Amino acid sequence: MAAITMGVTALDCPDPHALAAFYAAVLDWKIDPESDDEWVELIGPQGRTLAFQRSEGYRAPQWPGVQHSQQMHLDFDVFEEQMDEAEAQVLALGATLLEGDHDGARAWRVYADPVGHPFCLCANG
Repeated sequence: MAAITMGVTALDCPDPHALAAFYAAVLDWKIDPESDDEWVELIGPQGRTLAFQRSEGYRAPQWPGVQHSQQMHLDFDVFEEQMDEAEAQVLALGATLLEGDHDGARAWRVYADPVGHPFCLCANG
């Protein structure tokens, strides 16, 4: 069996630099200086990479929905006691709250990034 490992996760978007700046601020990762106008990479710990690719005619996913389904989403772990602080941070950066934690009944909250990709803040620890 071939040794296959996970490489880059890439998100389509209308403006790769703008969306990369949003996630760089959320994660405190750095934008790769070798990025160009079509493909921008964020470099994280242990060589993790999140990339943003220009897509002409980009259509945002809908959450929840089936006509333009979310297709994928990102989960970000947050210490439970910092959930409200993390929410304030992503909202200030341009995220939109899609669904809360139902007054603490769930361990996650769902948001959309500035171009509509869903992501979750998940209480961890």
